Amino acid sequence: MKKNDWILAAGIVTAAVLILGIQLFRSGAGDKAFVSVTVEGEKFGTYSLHQDQAVDINGKNRLMIEDGTAWMEWADCPDQICVHHRSISRDGESIICLPNQVVLSIESTEDSDLDGIVR
Repeated sequence: MKKNDWILAAGIVTAAVLILGIQLFRSGAGDKAFVSVTVEGEKFGTYSLHQDQAVDINGKNRLMIEDGTAWMEWADCPDQICVHHRSISRDGESIICLPNQVVLSIESTEDSDLDGIVR
């Protein structure tokens, strides 16, 4: 490889590391974030992301909110995909339990520079 090839490669690696760093270290959904729970298309409730709690969802699912993150702790569905899903904490993220028709999604009341398509 020639000298210019090394410079180009170093530039690409530097740009990739910067983009990765921004994605990893950007803040979560903010102080006004909440978890919206929908069951069978109907709003079940909204819960602050900054108040630790356990929420029973119709005896079929259990939502856990702790340390600014939310996850499905328990579900009576056979596949358990929602239970094994990683915790969510950023605006626009969601966990879906398809057999029980439960959707958890993080929403924020703060203004965002991103539109709905970019999120």
